[in-house]
Order: sequence, then structure tokens, then C-alpha cells
Amino acid sequence: MAPVPSTDTVTAWRPEVPGIAEVLHARFTRHAYPAHVHSTWTVLIVDDGAVRYDLDRHPHGTAGAAVTLLPPGVAHDGRAATGDGFRKRVLYLDAGVLGPDVLGRDGTGTAVDRPGLDDPLLRDRLGALHRALADPRDALHAQSRFAFVAERLAGHLSGGPSGPPDPAAGDPTLAARLRRLLDARVRPGLTLDEAARVLHSHPTHLVRAFSREFGIPPHRYLDGRRVDLARRLLLDGAAPADAAQAAGFYDQAHLTRRFARTLGVTPARYAAGGRSVEAGSAGGSGGKVIGGAAPSAPRTRRRARR
Repeated sequence: MAPVPSTDTVTAWRPEVPGIAEVLHARFTRHAYPAHVHSTWTVLIVDDGAVRYDLDRHPHGTAGAAVTLLPPGVAHDGRAATGDGFRKRVLYLDAGVLGPDVLGRDGTGTAVDRPGLDDPLLRDRLGALHRALADPRDALHAQSRFAFVAERLAGHLSGGPSGPPDPAAGDPTLAARLRRLLDARVRPGLTLDEAARVLHSHPTHLVRAFSREFGIPPHRYLDGRRVDLARRLLLDGAAPADAAQAAGFYDQAHLTRRFARTLGVTPARYAAGGRSVEAGSAGGSGGKVIGGAAPSAPRTRRRARR
């Protein structure tokens, strides 16, 4: 096999998200794919340049298509449309992700005849999903993003609306049940599919119901609970690495990112500030405020005259 030219780059990995078999980011200038097939769905977005390809012996191109969807088991090739090459991001989805009820008897729905999807919202959702997948420490976030992508793809394949009816969008009871489930699983966490099975609801319905009721999606709620737990552990004297593990973060770097984004200070500085306050209180001289800001004098609120 000839080596990949030095001007071409490929990055591929298998994420911890059920239904996604592989993620691939690539830049090609000279490589051309021969005709081949996949056992998976191929969801392609082109960030730079354009691709020409034959699908089932019919010519197509990515120019003018926000998203390209290639079905499993159907032969296709691929090559740059110009001499400048192209840069792409690809998801390979398990064949069973898009249910048989939307695919018809041939198992491909409308994808063979119309692989190009002019859907800017779907492209935006795919971009957000790729960004989430780049961080393996945030599986629930990526799972939530993927649920909405799969829903919209299924809508295109069925030729119907881009998503099923959403009876749970305004369901506070379902949102509260998911919240209790997250509260009980702060440290170990849970997958979106697991929550859907336990609560007997569709994954996207869960995310919509929770976001509408509480103003944030489930993955951010879980992040907040873990940050709160880490704060208590740090002030109790735990080292940042130990607090990260005990609070359910992937590692100390994961804790640091989420902690700083939420509180504006690293876990180490937060813990050091807490120790300074304790030392200052013991000496009667007051302590250092976390983050370096000086304490402000209390203000007296005046009652408005009537």
C-alpha cells in the first residue's frame, strides 16, 4: 500500500458514544478513494474544498450540500473536485442507528437517490457534535448532541418532518424524574440511552423536557453537581487529583477545565484561598479572597418610600 502523501492528514478514533462506530477528520489533496462499501452510514461535512463521488454508479458532489449521507452497503468512491483538495469531518454510524421504520424495504431510505442534504441546522448540529466528540471526558454531552443528529437524519430518510412529535417538551414530571436520576448518579454518571431506558422515554424528549424545565441541558446540570461536590472536597483538604476522582471527573485536567469555566478560578487556587481564609480567621486578621479580589463593605438597602 502506498504511503499517505505528506500533504494529507488523517485523524480517526472510536468514541464512547453508542451508535457511532468511528470519527474521522482528514485533509486530502491528492488521495482518491477507489470504489468501496461500508457496513455503516457515512455522514460527511466538508469544511474546505469540495468532493466529487459516484454513488451506486451515479455522479454526485458535495458542492451545495450542507451534509452528505451515504448508506451502508452501497458502492461509492471519492476524489477532490479541484486541485486544492478538501478537508472533511466524517461520522460512521452503526447501521441500526437509523431505525428500519424510516428506511423502507431496501434499508437505505432516500439516501441513494438524494445523498446531499441542504440542511444548515443539521450541519450546525453535526459541527457541535464533532466538537463534543473531541473531548472524551464529556460523554453525556456528546450523546445528547448525537441524539438530535440521529433524529434529524431519520426525518430526512423518511421524507417526513425532521423529528418526531415532541410530547415531552413541556413535561415537568419527566424532567424532575431525570433530575433525581442525575442526582443519584453524580459520581458514576450515566449514559443518555440508560436514562431513556429507565424513564421509558426517547433520548431527545428527555433532553428537551429537562432543558425547558431547568434552563440547562442534562450534561451541564451533571457538570454543575460535580463541580459543587469537588468544591466541598477541596475545602475539606482533598488534593485536586483526589477531588477529581471522587467527584466523577475523568481526570484532574477535566476537573480544572470545568471548575475554571464555572467559578473563574482553578481548583488549586480555590483550595489555597480556602486555607488562607482558615489561617486568617485563626489569627484574627481576615483571609485572602479566592481569585484575588478584595472584599467589599456590606451595603445597606434602603426601603423605598411609598
